[in-house]
Amino acid sequence: MIHPTAIVDPSARVSDDVDIGPFCVIGPEVEIGDGTVIGPHVVLKGPTRLGKRNRIFQFASVGEDCQDKKYAGEATRLEMGDDNVVREGVTLHRGTVQDKEATIIGSRNLFMAYAHVGHDCVIGDDCILANQATLAGHVTIGDHAILGGLSAIHQFCHIGTHAMCGGGSIITKDVPAYIIVNGNPAQAHGLNLVGLKRRGFSREALRALGEAYRTVYRQGLTMEQALERIENNVEGPEVATFLASLKDSQRGITR
Repeated sequence: MIHPTAIVDPSARVSDDVDIGPFCVIGPEVEIGDGTVIGPHVVLKGPTRLGKRNRIFQFASVGEDCQDKKYAGEATRLEMGDDNVVREGVTLHRGTVQDKEATIIGSRNLFMAYAHVGHDCVIGDDCILANQATLAGHVTIGDHAILGGLSAIHQFCHIGTHAMCGGGSIITKDVPAYIIVNGNPAQAHGLNLVGLKRRGFSREALRALGEAYRTVYRQGLTMEQALERIENNVEGPEVATFLASLKDSQRGITR
């Protein structure tokens, strides 16, 4: 199922049932897992490992050298899990030796047209990057996060699990778990209630998260005061995740 016009390096490891379309270029040190479908005019450069049942559409570039000016041709890598969809023109770059030496992408993510993932990014599972969403280097995205079209994430920012960034947002600070941010510069606009309800969060969990959110964003407290008040008054695993995203922030949170 490899089109005769595709160029596949002899050292590439391609499972037997992979479908590779016309005019693709599959370089050395590329590994492609079972059931993956690669459309026409796709370029894969190694070291890159793709898991099972990924689908990559035309003109995507996966595993190319990063755009960091310090990059000097080192053998860094890109790793992708299973069941991801990579739409037209998406660019996913490998890591740098100055950080993780790898860009790591989980499973069941959707990268819409022309999205970009820079070097050393870590993306969890079940995320959506809408059209032209852009990650600078060293960005971390938690599970189930959604980035709206034309949103841009600054280097080293963390986007928490189940967070949502509105279209066109410019993110220069960390986004805590479960909240919505929007704007340039981005500001917090409450919990991602619609998304959390769709994913089956209980009323008790939403109530506890709402109380924790108000403590941080609506009561005029310092971060230390807010953390102490939440720890003493609000319980639940979701609240623990929210607290962890606040405590782990290195850049400060979006306010």
